[in-house]
Amino acid sequence: MPKVKANSITMNYDQQGTGEPLILIPYLSADHACYAFQVAEYAEHFTCISLDLRGTGETDNPASAYSTELLADDVVAFMRALGIAKAHVSGLSLGAAIGMWLASKYPNTVKSLSLHSGWPKTDPYLTAVITGFQVMAKAMESVPEMAILALFPWCFTPELFCHQARLHPVIGSFRAKPTSAVC
Repeated sequence: MPKVKANSITMNYDQQGTGEPLILIPYLSADHACYAFQVAEYAEHFTCISLDLRGTGETDNPASAYSTELLADDVVAFMRALGIAKAHVSGLSLGAAIGMWLASKYPNTVKSLSLHSGWPKTDPYLTAVITGFQVMAKAMESVPEMAILALFPWCFTPELFCHQARLHPVIGSFRAKPTSAVC
């Protein structure tokens, strides 16, 4: 996988396809591979660049506080390091929040913006949820493990849990008890 120095860190990324650049920004604790199923189709139309954010995958993990603004600064530095002045940007969840920062702070770098499962502001409920995730991540000493055990159950419906054979084995370890009405 290629790597590039940007914003004082070394960032890992994957690049496929030809055409205008499309920057794919992943969700919390995910690396570039979270777009593996989409890239084949997108690569027929774009140069797809999916990256590992600071602290994920093979990108450096400095021991400092991160913010969505800092991660947006990383993405724009990454684009500059690759010689990309302007790109289509797509982000999922945390990636969407980063995309909002990128578009507002560096509007001349964004040709189009596609945001999925993002949030425009943090309310008391989201603050409580995120604080809980932070406590769990610190206790487990692993953001990826916290994501698997705390975030994934929010993402899968009871119907998916009922058909656990089709899911990754880790998901089956915390399978919800189905009711006959659901399954």
